[in-house]
Amino acid sequence: MHEPAQPIRVWDLPTRLFHGLLALSVLGAVVTAKVGGNAMVWHMRLGMAVLALLAFRVVWGFVGGRWSRFASFAYGPSAVLRHLKGQAGPGERFDVGHSPLGAWSVFALLFVLAAQVGTGLVADDEIANLGPLNRFVASDTALTLTWFHKAVGEKIVIGLVALHLLAIAYHQLLRRRDLVGPMLRGDRLLPAGTPASDDGPVRRIIALGLIVAAVVLARWVASLGAG
Repeated sequence: MHEPAQPIRVWDLPTRLFHGLLALSVLGAVVTAKVGGNAMVWHMRLGMAVLALLAFRVVWGFVGGRWSRFASFAYGPSAVLRHLKGQAGPGERFDVGHSPLGAWSVFALLFVLAAQVGTGLVADDEIANLGPLNRFVASDTALTLTWFHKAVGEKIVIGLVALHLLAIAYHQLLRRRDLVGPMLRGDRLLPAGTPASDDGPVRRIIALGLIVAAVVLARWVASLGAG
């Protein structure tokens, strides 16, 4: 007999807050870039917010709750193939945190956002906006990276976000697997004995310290443009 499912904490609060804040920041950055003009001030502020969030997530990927750690969803190609076939190897739990395909999309989005932030830091729109690290690179390099930031990186980000949303809709509507609820509540109905993510007070205090450090880092980077 199968053991009855019970609520298991999968997504700790810091991960859920990161997810929501990153989505809002990226959306705001895209919108303000499209508006241009005075909105570019907010575009740059939101870019720094994304920098702080990414810095936090990288560290949280090593010290966060069990299913938020990179080690729990660092799947290779063979795991992706097993997942597509509906199989799982010994000890693999594709039904708990990120599935192999979901994990690849997460890593891809984090990588592309990091590239977008990096190119934005040295960007020069040749009008009125300079990234805070622009003065540290050659003009030709800055212009090439600015082109990538505006013409390539933005489209890739939008495309990956669209794929992410389509994947969620596919699971919600066709496979009847709720992905949104667990990200909002933190818990997923799983068999008893499934390892849970640590989401206690100590873990949350650690997360708070990390996000404060990440914000300080982002503000320091931003201040380099005033030199």
